[in-house]
Amino acid sequence: MTDSGGAPSAAGAAVGRRIGIGLMYGLWRPRVLGAWRVPSAGPVILAVNHSHGIDGPMLMGTAPRPVHFLIKKEAFVGPLDPFLRGIGQLKVDRDTVDRKAITDALGVLAQGGALGIFPEGTRGEGDFASLRAGLAYFAVRSGAPVVPVAVLGSKERHSRLTPAVPPLRSRVDVVFGDAFQAGDSSGRRTRKALDEATVRIQERLTAHLAEARRLTGR
Repeated sequence: MTDSGGAPSAAGAAVGRRIGIGLMYGLWRPRVLGAWRVPSAGPVILAVNHSHGIDGPMLMGTAPRPVHFLIKKEAFVGPLDPFLRGIGQLKVDRDTVDRKAITDALGVLAQGGALGIFPEGTRGEGDFASLRAGLAYFAVRSGAPVVPVAVLGSKERHSRLTPAVPPLRSRVDVVFGDAFQAGDSSGRRTRKALDEATVRIQERLTAHLAEARRLTGR
């Protein structure tokens, strides 16, 4: 679903959220902490750590608002392509400056939507140790607040039936942090300003992850 301007629609993301709720709560036992910290309206960027393939769907099913995620183009294959597009997700080529993905993401924020980003760029340890510049660019360019999100427990154990996912009915914690502004209020979009914003973001995300682990014992 897209609006008349071609940007992913809020209606599509709302459908995706309902699907996410059904799947995530049906297959696992999410424990959600701090969802009230996500602004109830207006543009917001949800910055999520990424250590497992279910992290994105888990956030879509537990966030208090529909989320448009930037998802690697490799996921848009076969029947998944029209499905992901239909639920308002954004395809991004991570190997180049994907101007369409940038335009679509900024369009989501301009419409007051929630944009989901894996700031590490790819799946890894999920510890925010290395961030790409995309999150800082979107945050500074749009002025949208950033909400750090920690998904914990998705890779602790594997299902015996399907090793690619956690055991069915196991607990996965999703912890939302306090919203913050990544920019320095100057409105600058220079390389130096973006580098400074990236450092600021990394400090906040790392601190949130440590607090989330303390709260959940993971």
